Amino acid sequence: MLWRHCAHLGRVLLPLVDQEAWRQARRHETLKTWGIDIVVGERLIEIFTALAAHAVVADTSVSAAGFDALPLSAVADAATGKRDIELLAGLPSAFADDSDRQAVNVFRLYTYKGGQYSRQLFHLSREVRHSCLVLVGRLPMPVPTCGDLFRRAAEVGLPQ
Repeated sequence: MLWRHCAHLGRVLLPLVDQEAWRQARRHETLKTWGIDIVVGERLIEIFTALAAHAVVADTSVSAAGFDALPLSAVADAATGKRDIELLAGLPSAFADDSDRQAVNVFRLYTYKGGQYSRQLFHLSREVRHSCLVLVGRLPMPVPTCGDLFRRAAEVGLPQ
């Protein structure tokens, strides 16, 4: 249940950031500059966001029911403040969504391969942080939470 909340956060992040159309074009250009395929890069950004949220939840012992109160800024901080290997700690052994399992495995592979893959994860971590902070600045509440982001995603018609 908890992983589903984290994965959902990852899935809504970029569509909400992309409400300003120029942001998607800029991100695509940036991914190309970093030598990252756009589809792979965006999927890794989604899973990176989910992993960062999961790490914050594990650190703070928040339950699935309390996930909505998790500050979005904490997810942004975890994306760049935790080592890649730390983001993999405590993950479920099985995933309901096979695409999540595959994306986590790609992330894990990038983590263990090192070299250019570690550099790409570093760049992607900065992109996750930037995306979260864009949304923190855009949401009208003083401390936007994951629940606020989910409500915004529902308002604009993103899949639940």
